[in-house]
Amino acid sequence: MKAADERFQECDALIDTFENVTKHPIVEQSRVYYTGVDLGTACVVVVVLNEQFQPVAGAYQYADVVRDGMVVDYIGAVRIVREMKESLEKKLGTELLYAAAAIPPGTASLDSGVIKNVVQAAGFELTRVLDEPTAANAILNIKNGAVVDVGGGTTGISILKDGVVTEVIDEPTGGTHFTLVVAGALHLDFEEAEHYKRDPKHHKELLPVLKPTIEKVADIIKRCVAGHDVEEIYLVGGTCCLTGIENVVEKYVGIPTYKPKNPMFVTPLGIAKSCTKEIIM
Repeated sequence: MKAADERFQECDALIDTFENVTKHPIVEQSRVYYTGVDLGTACVVVVVLNEQFQPVAGAYQYADVVRDGMVVDYIGAVRIVREMKESLEKKLGTELLYAAAAIPPGTASLDSGVIKNVVQAAGFELTRVLDEPTAANAILNIKNGAVVDVGGGTTGISILKDGVVTEVIDEPTGGTHFTLVVAGALHLDFEEAEHYKRDPKHHKELLPVLKPTIEKVADIIKRCVAGHDVEEIYLVGGTCCLTGIENVVEKYVGIPTYKPKNPMFVTPLGIAKSCTKEIIM
């Protein structure tokens, strides 16, 4: 579909820029920098945008400080974010003041306080906390459809009508479950299976193995969009890097399903784009 292709051209270009600035930061004067902190189950990502909301620096690190959307290693999470912040400040030659963060939908009463504390303890002024699929849509700009963020432990879904989020849902099942299936099928320990799953050269082999688990995610999506006028589904999150996952979801749900070429960085970029200089909670 042309509209989806055009949208992803812009999204993919932004992701390409971000991937490049993680290696080669753009050191230019900006009146303000906006930072997004994404505490993922498998990976912590920090994105820095300039005053034009263009990526100028960033970093990511695989870590086991969050499980099922909940911070389980507070000290480790603070240390990782603080070290990434200090490293990026050194590269840019400036202090990073403002940050936004995101949480799985429906978990505000459970863990948003911890997420806030992690970001603030790392040295940021936290100005906004939003749910992950809504953050992703700051980059996707979907007017009507569903944004599905498949994280490590949960699948978060935002349903949009005329550009407004009408419902957010978060259900168990995510990348951790995929890794457990790989570990069992290939007789690997969890960490070995996680690394094996991330390597694109193994995706063709793993897709049939993981199809039942993908269909479980697809069933969550199908149930959540039932009764809503959802014409398109957009997949984001590191788990959706699995080649072919969108085809399995589309066949199961029966709704056209799309994903950017690197869905891992959509939500972190959206978090940073949602950052402000004033506190919005």
